[in-house]
Amino acid sequence: MTNDTIGHTLSNGRCDAKTLPMNKQSVAKAASTRGPAEHAVRDQIVKAAHEYFGHYGYAKTTVSDLARAVGFSKAYIYRFFDSKQAIGEAIVAECVDEIFVKTREAVATGRDANDKLRKFAKTVTSATMDVAFNDRKIYEVATQASSENWPPVQAYVERLQALLLDILKDGRESGQFERKTPIDETCRAVYFALLVFMDPVFLQRSMELLPDAQTEVINLILRSLAP
Repeated sequence: MTNDTIGHTLSNGRCDAKTLPMNKQSVAKAASTRGPAEHAVRDQIVKAAHEYFGHYGYAKTTVSDLARAVGFSKAYIYRFFDSKQAIGEAIVAECVDEIFVKTREAVATGRDANDKLRKFAKTVTSATMDVAFNDRKIYEVATQASSENWPPVQAYVERLQALLLDILKDGRESGQFERKTPIDETCRAVYFALLVFMDPVFLQRSMELLPDAQTEVINLILRSLAP
């Protein structure tokens, strides 16, 4: 399931407010090769951009700024990324992958479908809040990516919804959840109900409501899912 207008969340690890200079000799050598070496250069650019965005902010940073930070020309950066947004998307992809892995692992520890749904909502929210408190300027990249529905966000939303669908199927098979409502409709409804606590655009306006509001919403959802 996809939704092009609503609901995207993301998170990533902590970054320090400093640039990461590259070793010119090693990068020049990597640029003349293909495969893993080029991936290594790309990863170095993303890491440097992550730190630069974290210090100065996404909006105020240009590709020229990043090129100077890593010690190479803007044209060289464009060998790996066709725009600043493409670099931002790489950072966002890392963010959302980390959130999803944490969420999937938390869900796997659930005792039953009810517990899995609670862990799903709680983990997505807490991981997203980690970015808001630890990497405020990176969180700005997250909110822009969510607002503009960047491709990594679209993919992340699909993965979240697929995980939610698995939880609902588990609940129906175990007899914990009702089976009358079409499951796709149920999945969308539950996702939308939790959206205010998962999407960074909405979450930054809802933090003062946590954790009570989220607990109440989850309780209501679980009551509505009961057979």
